[in-house]
Amino acid sequence: MAVRVMVRRRIPKDKLADVLDLTMELRVLASQEPGYISGETLISDKNSEEYLVISTWQMLDDWRSWEWSKERYEVQRKIDVLIGEANTTYEVYHYPEKKRVLVA
Repeated sequence: MAVRVMVRRRIPKDKLADVLDLTMELRVLASQEPGYISGETLISDKNSEEYLVISTWQMLDDWRSWEWSKERYEVQRKIDVLIGEANTTYEVYHYPEKKRVLVA
């Protein structure tokens, strides 16, 4: 079952160009991983330092493999150095399962 991963980052304006370059590097690497479907980056309408990256994966295990990969860790570490570890959070969402209702 497909999952969507929400990665939230608070990026100071003076670090924005570098972090967006690294975000694009992550997306290029992720696109080569099994199960990767898509990704996009959004900016908050209310706070110009709040960014949301949404990636879609075929299965949770696909995301987990990428999440714990050396390649992702190395690029994420560069982002953490620029903005601080506490400024990146992750949440995984999945589609609700449709239950069939049997009518007697």
